Amino acid sequence: MAEGAGAGPRLAELLAAGRRLWEEVETGAEPSSGAPAVQDKVRQGLDALQQAAAMVAQLDLFSENEELEEIASADLKYLLLPALLGALTLKQVDLSRRLEHLESARAHFWRFLKLCRSYGLGSFHLPPASPPGEEDAEGLSPGGPAAAQPSLVAMASSRQAKIERYKQKKELENRLASMKTFVESGQADEDQIREFYILQIQKWINTGLEEIESIDQEMVILRSRGTAKQPSAPPHSTSRQVRAPLKPFILTRDAAQAKVFGAGYPGLPTMTVDDWYEQRRRQGVVSAQGAPQRTLAGVTDEELQKQQQEKKEEEDDEEALQKARNWDDWKDTHPRGYGNRQNVG
Repeated sequence: MAEGAGAGPRLAELLAAGRRLWEEVETGAEPSSGAPAVQDKVRQGLDALQQAAAMVAQLDLFSENEELEEIASADLKYLLLPALLGALTLKQVDLSRRLEHLESARAHFWRFLKLCRSYGLGSFHLPPASPPGEEDAEGLSPGGPAAAQPSLVAMASSRQAKIERYKQKKELENRLASMKTFVESGQADEDQIREFYILQIQKWINTGLEEIESIDQEMVILRSRGTAKQPSAPPHSTSRQVRAPLKPFILTRDAAQAKVFGAGYPGLPTMTVDDWYEQRRRQGVVSAQGAPQRTLAGVTDEELQKQQQEKKEEEDDEEALQKARNWDDWKDTHPRGYGNRQNVG
């Protein structure tokens, strides 16, 4: 095409810069593609290739209504622009935008394959223009319908196609390697340059088919994960509040007992039943209506049984009542642990 001369060195420089940056990212020594230096190259390469693609569109270098022979040999290399854009788009590592990057890369590869197909460059089946939808993700789930699962014949056919593409790709790489130095040194004639660019395009056709297949599989997985990770309903606002743990203390029947027990245990606070109840009422644990009955949520069955026994003793057994009083008097004057010498003879 005559437009090849009008493309100018600026377009060639942009393509060369973008391709060089992609090769550095692809074969770089960085341990991670997420390294800042690598991602800077990805951004610079995408910027150069996008500018070049805009210039190609403005110059109208390619048309689906023309034949391959109508394209100037020097312009054939610009057919690779959408493929390189797709390859660099996949190198972005922002996980929050991964699905967006996959969709963009797939669109670049598909445009490249469609353009190559229109020029008769290679015989291959053009993938669907749209990526797989959510219904495909359901079909790949364990509980999906059996009809959505790939048949053995289709799997075998796909595997054979992959093997053929791999063989063809290796053959193309070997031929390109043997021609690269000869073409880049300027010693090749126009027919050799044309063959070199067509071989590059055919190699990228195989790459584009592989990438679209891989992208479709990853998109199905990402969409199924997104469906499985739907945010659950927030917890009910009236849920029980977490209360601070109670500090240990000695519970006594009256103020006099509190003084006696407190005297022997200065590190352990004491309080009467009424004081304890009033504190719990202020904290909102018990209601004021239960105050007269002294029904304590924290009183154990053993304590309740003891209270009932004391009440029975006071009413029915005068002798037992006197013994209980004597015991209480002894406890009033002997703090807990009195006489304990810790087994010292």
